[in-house]
Amino acid sequence: MANQPDDVTLLKGHTLAGHTFFDHSEMNVDRIYMDYNATTPLEPEVIQAISEALQAAWGNPSSNYVAGANAKTIINQSRENVARMIGGKPEDIIFTSGGTESNNLVFHTAMEHFRRSCRAAEQQSKGQKNYQNGSVGLPHIIISNVEHDSIKLPAEHLLKDGKADVTFVPVSKVTARVEVDDIIAAVRPTTCLISIMLANNETGVLMPVREICQRIKWLNRQRQHPRILLHTDAAQALGKIRVDVCDLEVDYLTIVGHKFYAPRIGALFVNGPGTKTPLYPMLFGGGQERNFRPGTENTPMIAGLGKAAELVTANLSDYEGHMRSTRLYLEERLQAVFGEEKIHFNSHFPGSDTLPNTCNVSILGPRVQGQKVLSSCTRLLASVGAACHSDGGDRPSHILLSCGVSPEVAANALRLSVGRGTSRADVDTVVDDLRDTVQLLEEMD
Repeated sequence: MANQPDDVTLLKGHTLAGHTFFDHSEMNVDRIYMDYNATTPLEPEVIQAISEALQAAWGNPSSNYVAGANAKTIINQSRENVARMIGGKPEDIIFTSGGTESNNLVFHTAMEHFRRSCRAAEQQSKGQKNYQNGSVGLPHIIISNVEHDSIKLPAEHLLKDGKADVTFVPVSKVTARVEVDDIIAAVRPTTCLISIMLANNETGVLMPVREICQRIKWLNRQRQHPRILLHTDAAQALGKIRVDVCDLEVDYLTIVGHKFYAPRIGALFVNGPGTKTPLYPMLFGGGQERNFRPGTENTPMIAGLGKAAELVTANLSDYEGHMRSTRLYLEERLQAVFGEEKIHFNSHFPGSDTLPNTCNVSILGPRVQGQKVLSSCTRLLASVGAACHSDGGDRPSHILLSCGVSPEVAANALRLSVGRGTSRADVDTVVDDLRDTVQLLEEMD
């Protein structure tokens, strides 16, 4: 994938690195996709795995006949592949519908664990202050102020309903990272969950999850209850950088297939579900996934997720190297064409590491707001921020504002995220397209 020749471009109805794209909205124009942080196409091997499962493993995985047994075998192999990708154990992987469900399952578990911990503590020490009385009895959750909506909105919902206290720890306006000391300072006696993303979807900045987990685990040893559970949403990191749950020391890690060339399905890593680490189901049914997530398994999509994970394990170094070199070339070309005085990189922060593929850039000027530029481009397909809340109109990204980017600069932001097959020829075409578009917009009255 990383060795694709530079003269291969992403064309409507043509193949780039084994992927076929059709742009139905611009049928007469060839488009180049640079929105891989939003979603990715399926690898050919993934499509093949899905197709084979649809044909040969259509049976119910809980059944004993051949088609059912085939389905169960595929699911077990996929579980092993996903676990290997993140350095975990197969029994620690719970398949879900996607990242949103995985994240909500963690919040649900943290709330239930807090409730049960308080009840057990009350029973053990009659006469002591009841954790459930008054505001001090509410479970407390800590997240950063740049989390994905599937973390932010569940937290806000619990807060609005009076079911939990939530601290939104601001990221540094210098590094764009949440600082470890700020997380530790936010901890209360009733803190039951800390959820910090592994990599930001707009800036690409990597968060100090490992250091946070190490500090909190020390705090947990000093506390009686409740245990502070540790979660990271790794949606943007998987398939781009090495992710190892043992190194991170997390209790939970969210896996999102469509971010690493798998179908729209997900999983949740739980470090010893139901034994070392609590996990309480949101659904009740037929007992699949050891009762943690019941419902007849979606064998074909699980097969695709497993194959995509296998490819990441085998090729991550090549994927990462290619994306990094392509992104650096993109930044060099932008600077060369527009000049350093007209470019501001919203993904460059001192002291912070970033994803290899993410270039968040603003072309400075009063007439070149990000949405206006993208809607006027004839070749580039990209976004101004997270696709899940791209209907925010012309308002600057609250993520960039939280990271210290001025409103004027943030309003002009373009999130350009390259993929495994993005070539230097693609970069040249995109930069030329941006140059022509900006020139046209600036000449308009």
